[in-house]
Amino acid sequence: MRRAITARRIGLPAALAAALLAWPATSGATEEPEAGTLNLVFENDLFSDTDRHYTNGVRASWLSGSNRTPAWALRAARWFPLFPDGGTVRTSYAVGQNMYTPDGIALRDPPRDDRPYAGWLYGSIGLIAETGQRLDQLELTLGIVGPASLAEQAQKLIHEITDAQEPRGWDTQLENEPGLVLTYQRSWRDFVSESVSGFGFGFDATPHAGGALGNVFTYANAGLMLRFGQRLPLDYGPPRIQPGLPGSGFFVPQEGFGWYLFAGVEGRAVARNIFLDGNTFRDSRSADKEPLVGDLQFGIALTWRNVRLSYTHVLRTREFETQEEPNDFGAFSLSVRF
Repeated sequence: MRRAITARRIGLPAALAAALLAWPATSGATEEPEAGTLNLVFENDLFSDTDRHYTNGVRASWLSGSNRTPAWALRAARWFPLFPDGGTVRTSYAVGQNMYTPDGIALRDPPRDDRPYAGWLYGSIGLIAETGQRLDQLELTLGIVGPASLAEQAQKLIHEITDAQEPRGWDTQLENEPGLVLTYQRSWRDFVSESVSGFGFGFDATPHAGGALGNVFTYANAGLMLRFGQRLPLDYGPPRIQPGLPGSGFFVPQEGFGWYLFAGVEGRAVARNIFLDGNTFRDSRSADKEPLVGDLQFGIALTWRNVRLSYTHVLRTREFETQEEPNDFGAFSLSVRF
């Protein structure tokens, strides 16, 4: 099992790095108009040698180019009172899947006070408005929690391929339930510093605030992201899977190779988390959630022409009362502008 985890740990970064170097890029990647941006995000706790709690998340999204926004989206952005006047409006479309398991996946009947097995399969549609100094993101997500999410089949297949421990308690997972979440985030690039040395080093600070409302997640959040690097792209940090620091699929690279180191913190006041509270209208397993949850994240992002590749490591405080240790997991993202 240790060999399998190590192989996965080495193989995934190598594959993503190869994709960054091999992807055909155009020299005019910084010029508008672009057709859009493809974003792929993979989050997993294998980067911390664990297999528990929030154990896996995948998300693929498409963000439209600035000149490809449909008329209905432009009208909706004008009607939405929190969007800025004069911002560039884009639409986003995403699909994804999350997996949650208790601490001991070898048990067919996990302890009742542990996090229950659960899966979340979803699709999202959203709007963003960006001014150069501010990013507003509004997203509506619809999906399914429970066996119909196919999380059980996906995890068992991955574990079989990698010769890892078979998860045996999926018969105790949450029941099928349609899920709806409306999220809104606002990020500000309040402090931006570019050096005058000619090497293109820069620093910026990006505070953010927002929240989510729905039967899957309901919370309020706020935090801060710091970036330092060379030829900083115009972005708001790498994309993440919610809940987490918002980041952005949107980015505008500068000419040549660029990189930045980043670190961020976020606090969430959680009113609803179906993966801990259990099903809304049916009896199911549950765990007593912590009302306040914090994330600390840090990592590196590389940009080259029209490609951005990043790794983020996340440290998350306890999410439920009987959780013995905080969680940590890693996130890879690949963004390509077309």
